[in-house]
Amino acid sequence: MTDTVAGALRRASERLSTSSDTARLDAELLMAHALGVSRSDLLLKHMRDAAPEGFLPLVERRAKKEPVAHIVGMQEFFGLDFTVTPDTLIPRGDSETVVLAALEAAPDAARVLDMGTGTGALLLAFLHECQQARGIGIDASPGALAVAQVNAERLRLVGRAGFRLASWHEKGWTDELGRFDLVLCNPPYVEDDAQLEPDVRDYEPGTALFAGPEGLDDYRAIVPQLGKLLLPGGVAVLEIGANQAESVSAIARESGFAVELRRDLGERPRALILR
Repeated sequence: MTDTVAGALRRASERLSTSSDTARLDAELLMAHALGVSRSDLLLKHMRDAAPEGFLPLVERRAKKEPVAHIVGMQEFFGLDFTVTPDTLIPRGDSETVVLAALEAAPDAARVLDMGTGTGALLLAFLHECQQARGIGIDASPGALAVAQVNAERLRLVGRAGFRLASWHEKGWTDELGRFDLVLCNPPYVEDDAQLEPDVRDYEPGTALFAGPEGLDDYRAIVPQLGKLLLPGGVAVLEIGANQAESVSAIARESGFAVELRRDLGERPRALILR
């Protein structure tokens, strides 16, 4: 007898309960992908349907700790859908704090730079909210830039968002970039010896995660260069690790910036506004 969607979801949740803290949600997202429908339509319209044959292989991939976003090729961020590949970090809800802080600090920004753009999530979410803004996303990974370009096309922001290969560790990387009203950055900030979950450690790019023994190497490289990137009155918004507010603030103040802290929905330090 063919299993129903409801039954398959119940069994998949049990299968994933030892490998995921969000087993039921994971199962629903995978089922929606297998059916080619939204999760809300799945729950409202398809629970009595026959389960698709392609569902169980997806569940087994998740049971081996592969991220759901990689399996389905998509992740929601700031209410928008972003294509995701192993070339990029998966956009996370905590990073929405950076966009919210930027909208608060620089709502009239006309020119925006996103450093380490990855999927383009920070830049494209800001541009989606601020119709007057245009921006550039830079990344040292050609693969990531290709993903960001796809997302700009998906969100119909190609005319306002451009992408460029660049690394802030290389001399001359700021040449021809110009100056900006707003700089966004979610740099690598994980300590080299940090113990990460397998779905992060084994599947997301280490170059976008690790930043030296204290997780501060990229802040030390980025912050002193912000002055030549910001227009008078310009603002930078940096994502930080939950335990890095004091150390990154000290780096910013040494470079002459005033610093404001913003916390995420879990009340953890998550973003610094630099002026």
